[in-house]
Amino acid sequence: MRRLARPKPLLLIFSVIALIALLAIGQYMRLFERAWFNLHTLWQPLSSEAIGLDQYRVDIEARVIDGLDDDVSALTYDPVRDSLFTVTNKNSELVELSLEGKILRRIPLIGFGDAEAVEFISADTYVITDERQQRLIKIHLEEDTTFLDAADAEQMTLGVHMAGNKGFEGLAYDSVGKRLFVAKERDPMLIYEVHGFPHFNSEKSYAVHVINNPKRDAGMFVRDLSSLQYDERSGHLLALSDESRLILELDVNGRPLSTMSLNKGRQGLQNTVPQAEGIAMDDDGTLYLVSEPNLFYVFKKPAPN
Repeated sequence: MRRLARPKPLLLIFSVIALIALLAIGQYMRLFERAWFNLHTLWQPLSSEAIGLDQYRVDIEARVIDGLDDDVSALTYDPVRDSLFTVTNKNSELVELSLEGKILRRIPLIGFGDAEAVEFISADTYVITDERQQRLIKIHLEEDTTFLDAADAEQMTLGVHMAGNKGFEGLAYDSVGKRLFVAKERDPMLIYEVHGFPHFNSEKSYAVHVINNPKRDAGMFVRDLSSLQYDERSGHLLALSDESRLILELDVNGRPLSTMSLNKGRQGLQNTVPQAEGIAMDDDGTLYLVSEPNLFYVFKKPAPN
């Protein structure tokens, strides 16, 4: 009795298709670049200037922000008030939080559109983004402020790579270089450096200069950008990716130095961070993170032995 011949050509075709699909998925997820970076760090000693994100451990995990039902988006640390600020992007509000994730203050936002990011600039001064219209809005917050109206604020629109709900998702500020870093979420994923906004000296002409770094942006092995943080001490930029569940440290030249995973079992996490939307760092190097819908995290770096 003759055995049925196996359809070898058909099996080969399916194998080739499966291999191509795996390669495409790997490229889409930026897995090859990430794997190469992880392999490279095994034999390359960590720079003494690096923050060393992989050394951080969770201190507060998934604490619900009581009293906040809307989704939080973005986070910034205010060294003057020693508190944090976030924005909600449905019923738009600017929300002040304690360093333990407790609500201290809520300020309604009027006319800010799809508020997605907030960044501390100087005492009582912040910038908020409108993601869809790609507006940067400078606000001034006093102790007696009860609401903020975008119509009363200094603002500018960049209008670059307009793509619906894939606009400005994160902000970071370099107070020494007077640079405002603006993250475009994806399609394409970019980080702009804005010089001249916000405007501080009314006696000087208003001039805005926008710079981007294609080499740096291409080297970020993440799928999207959700938030940014600039570290004044090292001059390094932290980039948060929700889809890749990763925080990436970039040096002054935009080269990846270290990473911090937000997956279950990493950094001491009991569960994966569901949808990371904002990061901030205080003067002691403690990292704060918020995740939709209203979860609060704190990560600390253990003291050296």
